[in-house]
Amino acid sequence: MPSQSTPPQTRRKSTAWPSSFFIYFLSPVLVATLLVYHLDSFDPVHLPLHELTQPPLKAPFTNHAILKSSELVGQGQLNAPEDILYDAVSGVFYTGCADGWIKRVTVNDSVADMAVSNLVNTGGRPLGLALDRTSNALIVADAYKGLLRVSGDGEIEVLTVEAEGVKFKLTDEVTVAEDGTIYFTDASFDYSVAESSFDILEGKPRGRLLRYDPATKQTEVLLHNLYFANGVEVSPDQQSLVFCETPMRRCRKYYIDGEKKGKVEKFADNLPGFPDNIHYDGEGHYWIAIPGGANALLDYTFRQPILRKTMAILTKHLGPLHSEKNSGVFVVDLEGKPVAHYSDPQLAMLTSGVKIGTHLYCGSIVHNHILRLDLAKHPAQPTT
Repeated sequence: MPSQSTPPQTRRKSTAWPSSFFIYFLSPVLVATLLVYHLDSFDPVHLPLHELTQPPLKAPFTNHAILKSSELVGQGQLNAPEDILYDAVSGVFYTGCADGWIKRVTVNDSVADMAVSNLVNTGGRPLGLALDRTSNALIVADAYKGLLRVSGDGEIEVLTVEAEGVKFKLTDEVTVAEDGTIYFTDASFDYSVAESSFDILEGKPRGRLLRYDPATKQTEVLLHNLYFANGVEVSPDQQSLVFCETPMRRCRKYYIDGEKKGKVEKFADNLPGFPDNIHYDGEGHYWIAIPGGANALLDYTFRQPILRKTMAILTKHLGPLHSEKNSGVFVVDLEGKPVAHYSDPQLAMLTSGVKIGTHLYCGSIVHNHILRLDLAKHPAQPTT
C-alpha cells in the first residue's frame, strides 16, 4: 500500500517580536512622554492672533539675498551684538554684547578700518541703547541690571529696577525723547532673557511699556499686558511711540503728547516675521528687525497651545530648537505702510537694523559680528 506523504505546511510569520518590542520598549517611552507633558507646569494660553485683521504685509521692494552681499564688521570681537546705536557727532556706533561689554565701533568706508574698542562692562546683559543729548550719556536697557545711565568716562548709574512694586525681569529696549524723558520696555516681569523663549511660547501678556522721568526720578507704567514688549522708538514729531510685540507680529503706536495722549492705535499688523528692535532713520522710515520669518507651520503652531507646550518641553530638555529662518529687516513709513524688505533664507536672529549713510548695519543675539550691507550697490528691487 503506497504511503501517503504529508503535504508541506506553510510557515506563518510570527508577529511576536514586534508586539513584544512595542509592549516592553515603546509603551514605557510613550507613557513617560505623556507623564512629562501632563506633569509639566508650563501652561500656555491662546494668543489673540484674531486681532491681526489685515493680510500679511508685503513690501513693494525686496532683496531676499542679502547674506552673500554683506560684509562682517568686528568679526570675532563682538559677542552677540544685540542693538546698534549710532552717534553721528562722534562718528561711532555702540553695541551691547552677551559678555556684558558695551563696545564702541568707528564707522569707516572700509570694514577693515572699523576699529572696535571696549567702553564699559555692565556686569549684566546690555540690550537696548539710546543717547541722551541733554546729558551726553548713554542710556542702557540691561536685561539683568535694569535701566542704566553710562557717562562719557564709563561710570554706571542705575536709574530704575522696578515699577509699581514689580521688578523688571527683562529690560529690553529704550529710546529718549528730545526733552530727556526716557521710554523703555520690560519684555517680561516673569522670565529672564535666558528664558525669553518660554515667555513667547506661553503666550501670556507680561510685558510693559514704561517712562522714566530724570527730573523726578519716577518710573511710570504706560501700558500693561503686552505680549513680549520689545523694540520702542519715539516718533520724529515727539507725539508718539512705536513699540513692537514679538509673538503678535505687530507694532503699535502709543501717543505721549497731543489730543490723543494716552491712546493706542494700530501701526503695522501681521508683519512677515516676529519683530525685535525698531529704529528711525531720520528720513521718514522705521527699520524693524525680524529675527525669524513667519510661515504656515509656525503660524499654525502659535495658534495651538498644545504644540507650544510641546516646543517648550523639548527646549527644556534638548536646548533651543533654533528654527528661525528668513531673518532680516522690514522697512515702513511714518504711517506703518511697507516700503522695503531686506532678508535672507539663510539668516537667523537679526535683532536690529540701523541705516547709517548708504549702509544697513544689523546686530544679532547669536553672531560674533555685525552685518553690513551696501544699499547703493545692493538695493531692494521691485517685488514681482
